[in-house]
Amino acid sequence: MSNITIFTAPKAFSDPHINIIQRNAIQSYKDLGPRAEVFLIGDEEGMKEAASDLGVRQLPDVKRNEMGTPLVSSIFSLARDAASNEIMIYLNADIMLLPECLDVIDTIRDLEKDFLLVGRRWDLDIMREIDFSSDWQEDIERQIRETGHLRTIAAMDYFIFPRHLFSGIPPFAIGRAGWDNWMIYHAVQQPWPVIDITPSHRVVHQNHDYRHLPDGIAHYDLEESYRNVALAGGMRSTYDLLDVPLIFQDGRIQRKRITLSRILRKLERIVMPVEQMGWRWQLTRLLRRTRRRIS
Repeated sequence: MSNITIFTAPKAFSDPHINIIQRNAIQSYKDLGPRAEVFLIGDEEGMKEAASDLGVRQLPDVKRNEMGTPLVSSIFSLARDAASNEIMIYLNADIMLLPECLDVIDTIRDLEKDFLLVGRRWDLDIMREIDFSSDWQEDIERQIRETGHLRTIAAMDYFIFPRHLFSGIPPFAIGRAGWDNWMIYHAVQQPWPVIDITPSHRVVHQNHDYRHLPDGIAHYDLEESYRNVALAGGMRSTYDLLDVPLIFQDGRIQRKRITLSRILRKLERIVMPVEQMGWRWQLTRLLRRTRRRIS
């Protein structure tokens, strides 16, 4: 069995709802038991108190860009240097884990030395602190069945990988678009086995608004997101879960089946320009709209 190091870079805990969902997420990591160590990275408002309350370790000395946003490269470096375990899990701090993740990791660890595990998330409206002394997992599973929404292939909120991988991450801004796409792109180019574990591994995203971002604008439209895409190498490096070649289901790693969506995505990558302009970009947008209509 593989022990794991879970790390996340929470937002400030000052907003009441953000405080609730981040504490829920962190407590779900703690609830995995002694196999998991948990790091909160950064020194946002309320983080020190939350780390103390929840019994996890804070790593405050994160590097930031000129706008004050923590850098992905620093977050991963701090976690790697402090980790006691070989398997690392980065998650956004609004993502809850269920115990089934340990079984998936154990199985894949027996099959592959190097890998990147990714997957889709289930969106839920959770407005209160969860009582983790109760049968909380059963309640979450019921909510997934009744009201959960399986998010699109573009939402990538967690990455599972051995500690020696991803040692050269560009200085992306966390919480902005583009860097998560680069993670998949980089792993595919190595090539490491990149595996979609959605059929076997559920994670819960607790829905929230974007009041914590500048002017409340979704992160896709922020200047830091455009800068992330440029650091990644342009639009051609913006891979998503449709670009992941393998899938883990029924206890086996398999090649993903060929679908019309994947064929259109491959054509999209071939014609995609580095920048968002010109006839190539217009054709890329047409292929993307077509693909999304049939998905």
